Amino acid sequence: MSVRRRLTTATGAVLLTLTVAGCSGLGRTAVGPVTYETRGEKVVRVMSPPVKGCHRLPFGARRVENGTLVDLVLYRTPHCRGEDPIYLPTNSADSIAPGTLAWHSYTIVH
Repeated sequence: MSVRRRLTTATGAVLLTLTVAGCSGLGRTAVGPVTYETRGEKVVRVMSPPVKGCHRLPFGARRVENGTLVDLVLYRTPHCRGEDPIYLPTNSADSIAPGTLAWHSYTIVH
């Protein structure tokens, strides 16, 4: 292998590493929709929410459908904390039982 070819390969590897490192902070998203139905029967669809952070369901949700490529964890509190969270796998849905608290937030498993 020539010196020029090795230098080109090494330069390419360094640039690729820098590109990947730089893109990792850009805020990845969960590809696909999170759809929920409020107690007032309004349907809300959030397209590709950010992977990081706590996502609030401001009106509360009685049904949540996970159409993303990643799993969710649903909480009955607005700050993604509390007892009895529900794990919601990709391409599935969950509805609250009658007389129970609505879902008020979710996190994305990544």
